[in-house]
Amino acid sequence: MFVVTEADAAAIRAVFNEEGELSAAIELRRRFPGITDNAKARACARTIAGWTPLPKPPCSMTRLHSGKDR
Repeated sequence: MFVVTEADAAAIRAVFNEEGELSAAIELRRRFPGITDNAKARACARTIAGWTPLPKPPCSMTRLHSGKDR
């Protein structure tokens, strides 16, 4: 198990789209040296390439008045 940051995912996606699956697997193995199996690296690269970035969370709201002050 490993954690992929959005920056890592974006880099792997870019390599996948520009150069293909094998290059994306090499980029994944460069960023995550613990992955030594090429077949698993290719599968992970395909999975990561299929991800879409998460939407940005909505703006947080700050209450100016509490309900008890009225």
